[in-house]
Amino acid sequence: MKVPEEPCQCPDCLRFYREHDRLIREFPTLRQQQEINWAALQSFRTLCGRVVEDLQKQLNSNSLPKSEDLKAGTIERKEKSITQVMSDLENINAHLYSIEALMERIFDVKVPEEFEDKFREIAGELAPDPLNIDRLRLNRLLHQTPDLPDK
Repeated sequence: MKVPEEPCQCPDCLRFYREHDRLIREFPTLRQQQEINWAALQSFRTLCGRVVEDLQKQLNSNSLPKSEDLKAGTIERKEKSITQVMSDLENINAHLYSIEALMERIFDVKVPEEFEDKFREIAGELAPDPLNIDRLRLNRLLHQTPDLPDK
């Protein structure tokens, strides 16, 4: 399978590119990248864990709607759906825990400030400010304005 030379321009990919560039611009050093990635991992685990807890409480308290309008199988299907989602989220949390164990190693690496400056320099090349007037003009000239749509 041949990989296309041009980056994908679908809305999901464009959103990813913008977020990718934003993270490089806003966190342009090794230390900042280490910290933001750790924080993202922890927030993901916290949110998934809290949703699992809430769903478990919902199942345990039988707080699913039990109005007479619902067919007998509806509640059972809803409980099955919740159980499946909980299982999927628990699997995600297990994977995130494994990633966390691996990521702890990234904090073993520290670089002197002169190399952090190199990170900043490269970050500016990789992800220039999207609101920079020169970039906006160039984007308009090239008709590639994912940061500032013409419409």
